[in-house]
Amino acid sequence: MQANVKWVEGDTFIGRSASGHNVVFDAGHDSAAPSPMEMVLMSAGCCSSVDVVSILQKSKQNFTNVEVQLTSERAESAPRVFTKMNLHFVVTGYGVSEKHVARAVELSAEKYCSVALMLDKTVDVTHSFEVLEA
Repeated sequence: MQANVKWVEGDTFIGRSASGHNVVFDAGHDSAAPSPMEMVLMSAGCCSSVDVVSILQKSKQNFTNVEVQLTSERAESAPRVFTKMNLHFVVTGYGVSEKHVARAVELSAEKYCSVALMLDKTVDVTHSFEVLEA
């Protein structure tokens, strides 16, 4: 996998993936785009969400929405790495089984989500969920 990041101006950069997609990053205080650390946090959420949605579809759960609410804590001083991260899944649907959601989240956390599993080597990554009736 390869990518390129180019400085635009100030604290703004554009990342370009090998697949040709562009992403804007902004590390300034009055930023117009997510910071690199926000992107890492959202990447963990997206990676795990892909797993959870796929597993729930395979288990034929009648869900209408899956959202992951991400919270994190960072070190007080530089480097301001993540020290804690929680991925809280909110699954909405009709008669969705808590057992199936728990299993989907567990499989993502322990086996499939490469981003969260990579971060888990140095960050206390936790997962939680709730099921809401549509």
